[in-house]
Amino acid sequence: MSAITRRNLMRNSALTASATLLPAGLKAATPSADPAHNVFHVFAFQWKPDTTDAQKEKATNDIRAFQGTIPGLLETHVGPNISPRGKGYTFGGIMRFTDQAALDAYVKHPSHQALLVWLVPLIDAIELDLNA
Repeated sequence: MSAITRRNLMRNSALTASATLLPAGLKAATPSADPAHNVFHVFAFQWKPDTTDAQKEKATNDIRAFQGTIPGLLETHVGPNISPRGKGYTFGGIMRFTDQAALDAYVKHPSHQALLVWLVPLIDAIELDLNA
């Protein structure tokens, strides 16, 4: 067996294994044909004092639900910030889109707009969008 064949078998085994370890409710990402054009949407929240744990959990679940629903959304990672350098931002996420057009469509998507209606009054947020 050639070194290239062994490497491809190892990579395919790793991908198959990682797909079985996905958290419940998340689907495996389909890689973009050209990863150099992927766009990452990064966000972090400072929750306002009266925000309940139930509201925080709803935000997590609603954001995760975008996966498989929003066209061009390849990956969604969201949860509590575990960094001691968070400067008050205690929750955040990273989303990977196929391209800028997919990110632009997400911003206008009815599911995202519905989330913003109830979430924005509960947070102070920072957002970054990156071509990477």
